[in-house]
Amino acid sequence: MRNERRDDAGQLLSLETEPATEADAAEARAAGLSLVRCNQQLRIRLPLADSTTPLPTRSFVPGRDDEAFLGVNNRAFEWHPDQSNWTSEHLNDRLREPWFDPEGFLLHEIDGTLAGFCWTRVHPETATDPQLGEIFVIAVDPAFHGQGLGRSLTIAGLAFLASKSIEVGLLHVEHDNLAAQSLYRDLGFVEHDSHCWWGRLESEPT
Repeated sequence: MRNERRDDAGQLLSLETEPATEADAAEARAAGLSLVRCNQQLRIRLPLADSTTPLPTRSFVPGRDDEAFLGVNNRAFEWHPDQSNWTSEHLNDRLREPWFDPEGFLLHEIDGTLAGFCWTRVHPETATDPQLGEIFVIAVDPAFHGQGLGRSLTIAGLAFLASKSIEVGLLHVEHDNLAAQSLYRDLGFVEHDSHCWWGRLESEPT
């Protein structure tokens, strides 16, 4: 996928590519553009070598857990361009997707309060990829940060996918989310490809 915008003289003003290549980055730099956003797809072989016992979780119950999920999601992703400010409509759109499986939408509660979640989905095999298990959205309520729940929820989600005989897991993460990048790389995730946007920053001359 490639989207670009040029001025009347043919000068490149913005560029979006997926999968992004070094040639795309070089073209953007030559045009004086800066990397605005890069969303990386990371993959990992399943099952994990990590022998940690998965965190206790239960499955999401549509209608009952909506409000708690939206609260945690919006607090955790206040900064995120796609995942912030979700409403019931956003959630219901996803719950109506043919891939939705409540069994794979894992919730972890502490004293009856939702502390975090790991929402997984399964991609069917294609001509180029095996069946893939994705961590679609994962978050910990900021009130529960510092307890290692992000790592534990990731392990729980991957363990669930492995229990379905899925051998490759994936997730998407912003390239500058350094805490998440460190966590996932430490677990063994490696970059598969990326979706990148280049443009002129507001402080740059046009």
